[in-house]
Amino acid sequence: MNGPNKLLEVLLTARLIGPLDRHFAGFLLDKAVRPSGALAMAAALVSRATAEGHVCLDLGQAAAQSLDVADAQGPLKTPTWESWRRQLFESGVVGKPGDYQPLILDRKQRLYLHRYWDYEQRLATGLYQRARQRVEAVDLQQLAIGLKALFDGPDERGTDWQQIAAATALLQRLSVISGGPGTGKTTTVTKLLALLRQQPGGERLRIALAAPTGKAASRMQEAVRRAKATLNLPVELAESIPEQASTLHRLLGIRRAQPGFVHHADNPLPLDVLILDEASMVDVALMAKLLDALPEGSRLILLGDKDQLASVEAGSVLGDICRGCTGPSAEFAELLNRLVGGVNLAAVEQAGFCDAIVTLRRSYRFGAQSSIGRLAQAVNQGDAEGALAQLDMDAEEHDHVSLEKAQDVAKYAAVRYRAFFDQIASAASVQSLFQAVDHFRVLCAIRQGPSGALHMNRLITACLQQAGLRVDEEWFIGRPVMITRNDHQQRLYNGDLGILLPRPDRGGETAVAFPGEGQAPRWLAPARLPPHETVFAMTVHKSQGSEFDRVLLHLPDRDMPILTRELLYTAISRARQTFQLGGSLAVFKSAVQRKMIRNSGLADRLHDTDLF
Repeated sequence: MNGPNKLLEVLLTARLIGPLDRHFAGFLLDKAVRPSGALAMAAALVSRATAEGHVCLDLGQAAAQSLDVADAQGPLKTPTWESWRRQLFESGVVGKPGDYQPLILDRKQRLYLHRYWDYEQRLATGLYQRARQRVEAVDLQQLAIGLKALFDGPDERGTDWQQIAAATALLQRLSVISGGPGTGKTTTVTKLLALLRQQPGGERLRIALAAPTGKAASRMQEAVRRAKATLNLPVELAESIPEQASTLHRLLGIRRAQPGFVHHADNPLPLDVLILDEASMVDVALMAKLLDALPEGSRLILLGDKDQLASVEAGSVLGDICRGCTGPSAEFAELLNRLVGGVNLAAVEQAGFCDAIVTLRRSYRFGAQSSIGRLAQAVNQGDAEGALAQLDMDAEEHDHVSLEKAQDVAKYAAVRYRAFFDQIASAASVQSLFQAVDHFRVLCAIRQGPSGALHMNRLITACLQQAGLRVDEEWFIGRPVMITRNDHQQRLYNGDLGILLPRPDRGGETAVAFPGEGQAPRWLAPARLPPHETVFAMTVHKSQGSEFDRVLLHLPDRDMPILTRELLYTAISRARQTFQLGGSLAVFKSAVQRKMIRNSGLADRLHDTDLF
């Protein structure tokens, strides 16, 4: 036992694992029939991998690798694959898929914590079964009429992918609509909701809209509301389309005194249709629990951008679902061609799972000449030279500005936020202040450290104070705050944003205003808020589900693994009008060239029926 435990201490000292990883590995060593250094190393590394967002550890890739351990006696390497596999199965705490053991090693050399193997298996099974099920009770004639009335149909640009997406969602138990910024995901959803209501019995469908965060849910509500107003639908049909959205946690129901959700396999959600926006933000555990809670026969429609950052927690569910899917099966392509008319949708895939997936390909916000659109495309394709050329080109046109120092970024941001404080001084409405504070935002790649969001917020606040604003107290008028932990009792959720303002109905008493139902804000005293922080600047991860007129991305002054093209693309796609870069172009270039990789078996399970 001294050998394996000593090994864990060496790995901990070298910061290759953390204290929790070391504790977990030590626990398994105590439970093992045959403890070994191979088991200690595997247990600690898979625990670490999960904390870093992977669902599993690729043991085959990790085998026979030198570890960066400076104080070990001689070079330290992981075992060879065959030796590692043998020792793990001999340990008595590692099993094969289907076994009830703390660790699971599958035939593709992936090592899982048991609960994550279970989440992935349940999720894959639920998605696969839904994707293979057609909705039999669809009136195809009514659907064809509705599609023609609501969509423009194909034009000189080719296939109307919004129309294809809506038709797919009507026909399938599972549909996935992926698209970049401005491709019309919410407009498509509003139209498909109208199509659902037009179907026989459609008026009785129980429909819910949800998103991972409160901010994303609010944006979804507003987008559906705007789309309904512009579609020129009959009044009765428009009124029947739901627009109220909730967070995913609120939908599933939180148990205050015990773990788990109110809704699960034995107490399913009372729904016929669930539309989940910003699906890329949902981790494998939460998505598995959602699939468990959906009743058999219901429709699940996932919206999102497969190229955005994956969830903070383990998994990259939307990316895994869409991976390898480039078109429908021959049978489904023929059906869609009959329904939409005027197109010749080519059959590309043989696997039926891909029938559920549609990618929207035309951006209505960023045209072919849009600088933001071209920059986002170059980053997404890993074209570092093209992205840098775009920045150079647009810097001359003042569309994109490169600011090299953190202090410069803070000063620039303070000037931008001055307009927000001027509106407060002029007694602007709370609704207009919510819009004003979201006009501009600094995004940071990391939360902690000199280049992190927390430090940037302090710098911006100091610059505002130097400009003569009274922001020297913790609770200053106009302080924008973001909730960082769910509080179900106060109905506040991670990502919700509020502003400290004088209450007009309380003689100027200050409180934090949050968006409420309709136009009226919700007011809460600062002392009642759950954990929160100032939000002149925020991390790119936290910005998902939000959009701003102007975005300034502040990068660290040195390269680091967290900087990937997905992070850059997510930051760029938050901007409606202007994207600005603050930081080193060399760091930016390295990030464009680095693709985020998350180890998972979900894509394999969805496309390999032998794994079920």
